Amino acid sequence: MSVRLVRLARHLLLALQFFTRIPVTGRLAQWVGYSPAMLRASAAHFPAVGWVVGGLTAAVFAVWTIVLPPQPASAWLAAVLSTSFSVVLTGAFHEDGLADTADGLGGGLTRERALDIMKDSRIGTYGAIALMLALGTKLGLLVLLAQIGMASAVTCVFVAHVTSRLMPLFLIRNMVHVGSMPTSKSKPLAEQIDNAGVFVGLLWWSASMVLSGFWLPSAHLFAGTLLSAFFALCIAWRLQRRLQGFTGDGLGATQQMAEIGFLLGVALAANSA
Repeated sequence: MSVRLVRLARHLLLALQFFTRIPVTGRLAQWVGYSPAMLRASAAHFPAVGWVVGGLTAAVFAVWTIVLPPQPASAWLAAVLSTSFSVVLTGAFHEDGLADTADGLGGGLTRERALDIMKDSRIGTYGAIALMLALGTKLGLLVLLAQIGMASAVTCVFVAHVTSRLMPLFLIRNMVHVGSMPTSKSKPLAEQIDNAGVFVGLLWWSASMVLSGFWLPSAHLFAGTLLSAFFALCIAWRLQRRLQGFTGDGLGATQQMAEIGFLLGVALAANSA
């Protein structure tokens, strides 16, 4: 195995270790290693984490729709169970970022106060409402897509996870990290990835789009990507306006909103078709 492939495998496993609860422990963790530079490089494989999380979540969604009785409520139950699985798999990492971002931007009148609120582990009114609305919207979209076509819905679950994990890379590349630098969990990511890192992320995303093209029309994939990017841009604009940069929580919020944007885009495209 070449040195380049070994480095890629180590960075990919480190990304899985950081962004999910998939155990990378023992001798495997020792082989992977750790350094801030490695973690920064692993951000390029964030969309690859979407392959794993999205693929497993899509499989859970498909299995439950098969084993449950063919009733209208079954789609809701399959959506809830698969979404719960994804939350457990990631440790609610991105949902936590969404809640903290909503609390900070909603409750902080000044930049400094907003950053302080976002560092608080307690959830406030804005965060709770944001989580409920986001999860409710996601579940409703999954049920809607399942009613349109199960194969399309399962594919959407997969590619939405990949696409939504591509969008934060553009924030890291083009914005300044403004979190608490000595203690921030996203500090190694804050020193900006280069164009090569973004290119690697785009390769992972492009591969998922090619694979998804067997089950989803290209117009649906384009609409999902377009709305996902728009939602991510809205979060980036809001973070830049209020904080003059991004935080780790802001990246989580971007992922969540980009995922919803993709599902919504596909649903709108299906309606137009």
